[in-house]
Amino acid sequence: MHSENYTISQSAADAMNSARRLVAIGTTVTRVLESQPAGPLQATSGSTRIFIHPPYTFRHTGALLTNFHLPESTLLMLVSALAGRELIRAAYAEAIRERYRFFSYGDCMLITD
Repeated sequence: MHSENYTISQSAADAMNSARRLVAIGTTVTRVLESQPAGPLQATSGSTRIFIHPPYTFRHTGALLTNFHLPESTLLMLVSALAGRELIRAAYAEAIRERYRFFSYGDCMLITD
């Protein structure tokens, strides 16, 4: 799993801490959120190498808007950890049937609990 650099500003941490639910826009945001300790989010900068895969208990991410990722990718494992393997398999079957576009500039899905 590659590393990704990030910065969480004080205003972003305050906004996220006051939210009822955090909807991560993309897997990078998910990885950043989940690399933070449990409890209120703090302003910080760093790098994350977190590899999220089933089974994983999410601490901060309540929902995720993300692309349809390539088969056998680490990011497909991340979305499976959030939504469950069977639901993701069903969503991908539907996406293939309906000819959705995959990868970075393709269609996307909203995963909620």
